[in-house]
Amino acid sequence: MTYDDDLDPDAKAHSERLAALIRDQIASNGGALPFWRFMELALYAPGLGYYSAGATKLGEGGDFVTAPELGPLFAECVADALAPVLAGLGDDAVFMEIGGGTGAFAEAALERLAASHRLPARYAILEPSADLRQRQQARLRERLAPDVFARVEWLQSPVNNRWNGVVFANEVIDALPTSRFAVLDGEIYEEHVALDAAGGFVRQDRPADALLAAAVRHVERQCEHPFKNGYRSEVLPQLPYWVQAVVGGLEAGAMLFVDYGYPRREYYDPRRTDGTLRAFHRHRLADNVFARVGLQDVTVSVDFTALAEAGTSAGFEFAGYCSQASFLICNGLEQRLQDHEDRSSDEAARYALRQQAKKLTLPGEMGERFQAIGFARKSSLAHAFLAGDLSHRL
Repeated sequence: MTYDDDLDPDAKAHSERLAALIRDQIASNGGALPFWRFMELALYAPGLGYYSAGATKLGEGGDFVTAPELGPLFAECVADALAPVLAGLGDDAVFMEIGGGTGAFAEAALERLAASHRLPARYAILEPSADLRQRQQARLRERLAPDVFARVEWLQSPVNNRWNGVVFANEVIDALPTSRFAVLDGEIYEEHVALDAAGGFVRQDRPADALLAAAVRHVERQCEHPFKNGYRSEVLPQLPYWVQAVVGGLEAGAMLFVDYGYPRREYYDPRRTDGTLRAFHRHRLADNVFARVGLQDVTVSVDFTALAEAGTSAGFEFAGYCSQASFLICNGLEQRLQDHEDRSSDEAARYALRQQAKKLTLPGEMGERFQAIGFARKSSLAHAFLAGDLSHRL
């Protein structure tokens, strides 16, 4: 039995519709699409892409579990880290979450902010997926107090008017459509997706444009070693523009990102010769990023040095960088765990809470694989990064 034999007919038909759309775009684009465009369609094609269609993605029944899905501890610590910034910005402060997932983060964060009397004037969720917006709305309407839910709004584009507040994103940068490159005989090529004789997706290298070539050379100079012939990886030259776009008209406040990845020199380690691109399906690492389009997550790790560059180039001050474990511990994880244990009615619930904390912090779980990075403008987020500073590695 092959790995795809357990896919139901509807799932297979859905994947084939998306594959047909991608094939049509390849045909109309000279026989190949840049990899970033393939990834964009695979994840976000309206009604068909992985994040745009209706299948369950997050949690035990999906393809992967994010920190907010484990329970409330992660979101509560983030809320406590950002609450002082919101308080300092006044009554009109906005909390903007990018990519709201199932709504689990918003639920726990808003309840914590309400309990600490730090609710923002508005809680805005910037969510490109219509399906996920509907799921978030249903969850939060059902579970939040009416006066708290009334503060929540959904955005389809950033706020371009002047505003003050905080921007938070968990596992968002890794899902941005990224360029892939190859170094061949000293020249930079961009990886494309083409079709083989049977109509299957295969990679094809074409000369890179000036923007991509410059981005790769910038990385190469910082790593202080030339990439060897045949070296392949990812680079996201559009990241500074993306950061500037999502903050929109933000005048004062902070940005906080949590994701998996590496500082630049580790990301582009000479031994990592094919980058970090991978796919996940039903909690398993998939062996082919071109398979099951629309049914599996396609992702790359984050170059945190690039994210630091993008944040500061957008006019923010660098606030700190550390592991997720250090960030959560610095921002009250022990106290949040104790408070929940004190309110738990039985030992099974207390055990589940302790397991949640372990998954968030242990090196073999999320604790070291995920990192947090922060920025501030006319505000301060330094208090959130008082433990485990890793900025010297960027």
